[in-house]
Amino acid sequence: MAITYKKLFHLLIDRGISSSELTEKAGFSGNILTRLRRGQYVSLESIEKICLALDCKADDILEFIPDEKENENG
Repeated sequence: MAITYKKLFHLLIDRGISSSELTEKAGFSGNILTRLRRGQYVSLESIEKICLALDCKADDILEFIPDEKENENG
């Protein structure tokens, strides 16, 4: 199962927060931001920092996407 962080980037746009502001508020490196943009693994610690900085829940910033194989086996 894959994860997408599109919700996070939509939330940032809606709130008028830049990516650099997020890294500063949440206290993580630009590397984490790159991983988010690429839909790669990010630790729960980083997700927690983002949620605290944005006052939101994890399901407000990420979404699970089923693999194609899972859909075929349905």
